[in-house]
Amino acid sequence: MLNQNSEVLRFYEPDKPYGCLSNLSAHPIILDGHTWPTSEHYYQSRKFTEPEEQLIIRNLEDPIEAWRMTRRMAEKVRPDWDSVKEVFMKKALWAKTIQHEEVLQTLLSTGDLYLVEDAADDPYWGVGEDGKGQNRLGILWMEVRKMI
Repeated sequence: MLNQNSEVLRFYEPDKPYGCLSNLSAHPIILDGHTWPTSEHYYQSRKFTEPEEQLIIRNLEDPIEAWRMTRRMAEKVRPDWDSVKEVFMKKALWAKTIQHEEVLQTLLSTGDLYLVEDAADDPYWGVGEDGKGQNRLGILWMEVRKMI
């Protein structure tokens, strides 16, 4: 998708321009009958099938703490996680877009720019340290943008 002629828009930190595209941004979402403090909370909670484990994640104040908690609970992560994780991420991004006008307008303002999560520490969701990561978060945002 990215080639030498693509115009790129990078996002990462929630307090910077286009930061509402970050999963850490303070945009609560309502999904599956609950309010989640951030899309990160929702995504991390879906690693578990038990409502009690999901509740632990939902009740954490900070999205980074939600991420850390899932690392501590790694032995309970659903066995099919790798095959379903993008479904849950896209669901969270869609909810965030339709539930927050700021997110919707920001996403629309990106036009046809290639969206890149500029996360050096994440070669799956972001670009990774070498800039050659999979950028799955940016790609999913572009898919959501096409759905609008």
